[in-house]
Amino acid sequence: MIFDAIPAAWQPLLSALRQNPALTGLDAFLTAEAAAGKVIYPPRAHWFAALAHVAPADVKVVILGQDPYHGAGQAHGLSFSVPPGIKKPPSLNNIWKEIARDLGLTPPQDGSLTGWADQGVLLLNTVLTVEADCAASHAKRGWEVLTDEIIRQLAAQESGIVFMLWGSHAQKKAALIDRNKHLVLESVHPSPLSAHRGFIGNGHFSAANQYLQTQHRPVIDWAKA
Repeated sequence: MIFDAIPAAWQPLLSALRQNPALTGLDAFLTAEAAAGKVIYPPRAHWFAALAHVAPADVKVVILGQDPYHGAGQAHGLSFSVPPGIKKPPSLNNIWKEIARDLGLTPPQDGSLTGWADQGVLLLNTVLTVEADCAASHAKRGWEVLTDEIIRQLAAQESGIVFMLWGSHAQKKAALIDRNKHLVLESVHPSPLSAHRGFIGNGHFSAANQYLQTQHRPVIDWAKA
């Protein structure tokens, strides 16, 4: 079952979902897709990679994506990230353009963001799987019930977290977050279709570290990706 695959550190936070019909339906859907020979990204072992890298109490920043990359070899369970050796997608290139502008850092050669995840950045997609070459193909199949609960419970039970919500899809999740306990940063998406309309220049990465300092929490070394 889907719930049993969730990393142990997160299961108490999400215990209300253990018997949720949406997850039962999601499990059945994914099993049927695999049985039909559909190629699903990322590989099953990486579905919960974002949660595996950081426990709830250690989350400092949440960067919310939509669904995984749907090209071969790209998705590995962390929003916006690709494994070492895979060409950086356009949205990730724009993220690094803003980091370079904001903090003066030189972008790395590869697109893996595991170094962020290991520092407490939860790189969470709202949908955790996708059919190969078919964007948003697993939307509204049940993943959103789980990821909304992750955001809701994390925002309720922890404090001093920076939530980066880029684009209208992510910004809808602001309703789940108490702005009195957390910093919510919003802008357009880093996609090439919108990045020039406010993502480049948003200053989110320096703002996140300034806020973490006010919370007496270690800042993120954004160069360590």
